[in-house]
Amino acid sequence: MQLRLKGRVSKELHDEMQYYIDNLPIEDILAGLRFAYSRYRAKEQGRLRVGRRSKVKQEVAMLSREQIEWRLGHWDKMVKVYREKGYSYPTIYRIKVALLDMLKK
Repeated sequence: MQLRLKGRVSKELHDEMQYYIDNLPIEDILAGLRFAYSRYRAKEQGRLRVGRRSKVKQEVAMLSREQIEWRLGHWDKMVKVYREKGYSYPTIYRIKVALLDMLKK
């Protein structure tokens, strides 16, 4: 099967696409393209919140117990900081829940 792509594509990208077409079963290629297309459409329509969970993990990953206690004790200040970073209120709430869970351990 020969690959024809619209627009300007570098030779490296064309060769990589051709490699996958030559070496993967067509069912797997179509399944991957369907997934990628659905994800692309959801992102374009604003229904996909890429990276939210990683933001929560990033905020709570390496905190000491004292840091967790301070953040929870000064939560109003932390909400202001998180809003300035552009986090939504649901994400901020998830950060608080993660901090409380870490404090229980």
